[in-house]
Amino acid sequence: MSPRVPSTVTIRRTTADDWQQVRDLRLEMLEDTPLAYGETLATGLTHGEAEWRTRGARGQAPHSVMVAAIDDDTGEWLGTMGGYLDAPGSPMLVGVYVRPSRRGREAGVADALLDTVVEWARTEGSALTLHVHEDNARAVAYYRRRGFEPTGVTVPYVLDPASRELELRLPLT
Repeated sequence: MSPRVPSTVTIRRTTADDWQQVRDLRLEMLEDTPLAYGETLATGLTHGEAEWRTRGARGQAPHSVMVAAIDDDTGEWLGTMGGYLDAPGSPMLVGVYVRPSRRGREAGVADALLDTVVEWARTEGSALTLHVHEDNARAVAYYRRRGFEPTGVTVPYVLDPASRELELRLPLT
């Protein structure tokens, strides 16, 4: 199945040369939804160009993916999603973010990004797994709408081990 892409948005893999956009969107996401990521804004602000280039290059690395949604008219980056292999055959969804102005079913940005990551994940395993903070109800609702189901596994949240992340999984077969 081809990804659903809004007509004015391009979804593409990131490159090292995208480092400034990768940085800017990552810092925005850390400020917008701090409990959604395993890094603080303060830490993100300390990274130099080399780190951001490395992150951008994940879109081209074997057994990983990082994709961006880019407005065709303005060039604005609207969101990103990534994936990597937690273990051979076990793709993980990470780094999910869509700018507030482009969120929602009607905008279609999150769905287009996720469809692209799911296509990648199908080449790597039979299920796509993610961890989401227990208090991030908006994200949990989105993932459930897209077919992810709780596995019953919880893990401590890396930035606050007193809180938990829920494991959700989407079968790909």
